Amino acid sequence: MTTTDDDILFRPLLVGDLTLPNRIVMAPLTRARATDRVPNAMMADYYTQRASAGLIVTEATAISAQGFGWHDAPGIYTPEHVAGWKMVNDRVHAAGGRMFLQLWHMGRLSHPDYHDGRPTVAPSPLAAPGDAHVPTGKKPFTVPRALTIPEIAQIVNDYAEAARKARDAGFDGVEIHGANGYLIDEFLRTATNHRTDEYGGSIPNRLRFLLEVVTAVSEAWSPQRTGLRLSPTMNGYGMEDADPAALYREAAEALSPFGLAYLHTAESIRPGRIYNPDAERITPIIRQHYDGVLITNGGYDKQTATKAIQSGEADAIAFGQPFIANPDLPERLRRNAPLNTPDLATYYSPGSKGYVDYPALAD
Repeated sequence: MTTTDDDILFRPLLVGDLTLPNRIVMAPLTRARATDRVPNAMMADYYTQRASAGLIVTEATAISAQGFGWHDAPGIYTPEHVAGWKMVNDRVHAAGGRMFLQLWHMGRLSHPDYHDGRPTVAPSPLAAPGDAHVPTGKKPFTVPRALTIPEIAQIVNDYAEAARKARDAGFDGVEIHGANGYLIDEFLRTATNHRTDEYGGSIPNRLRFLLEVVTAVSEAWSPQRTGLRLSPTMNGYGMEDADPAALYREAAEALSPFGLAYLHTAESIRPGRIYNPDAERITPIIRQHYDGVLITNGGYDKQTATKAIQSGEADAIAFGQPFIANPDLPERLRRNAPLNTPDLATYYSPGSKGYVDYPALAD
């Protein structure tokens, strides 16, 4: 079929050594439906319904017990986790889909309730504003314990082992979660990293942990099966940086030689969202300095997504909330069909309502 600029979203895209049939990516979306941290059949239904995405990036998934911190989120650090995700992958692949697992360490945004009362960990002992999602509801974040250098090395190893387990579970690749105020992001930004050793202070020092994780994951599997997500201007949970343009320019330059499958930025193009549209957008700076596939996310619709790819701002667009309510989002965009409206009240609620019951066009 001949493609035009109007249907650029439906052109294939080479991501690492994987060819995506379209450029409509399902963004990672925490939905809190796992059973004791193990993926289940309902989760398989959910992801299989959305297999027409060019690529599915799963909900954030804990790389270790220490990295866990969201009620009913999944893990990837036990044989049971691997088996559960293998079941999900088998279903998605049978439906023609492709899946990357998002690797997650929550850092200071976890809570002692998940760790037998022990403190959470972070680059520096600085509590985040706001509340953690715990089994009994919400509780204020607590002051974390600063990680030692040997502990940092162990977490780097945990990322590598999680990547190997993701490969064993049948995933097509992994996305390192370096965004949204979680552990890697906490090392990157000046508001949360007050260290005075080789992991703090200068931009190269604050990039060190991220680059060690990217190296370890790439070596554990392959750089062509490794993606990375960053949120340069996300300002929730007290996140900010003294000079984000310089930080992410250096990050882009340091990441280019890895030959990753992609870099994925989360940065809003719409007012009033967590990715801070009031700040200077950093994604164009990253695009200028990163030599590789760039995916971006943050409030796009078909028109703005098409324009972003046409202009070269990105190679693919990730959609979050539209995929929650529209399991067949690519076909709806192709046909310019109306979109279902997501039910915010069921984003994190248990059960199938607002999870696997949104109608497709065929229904």
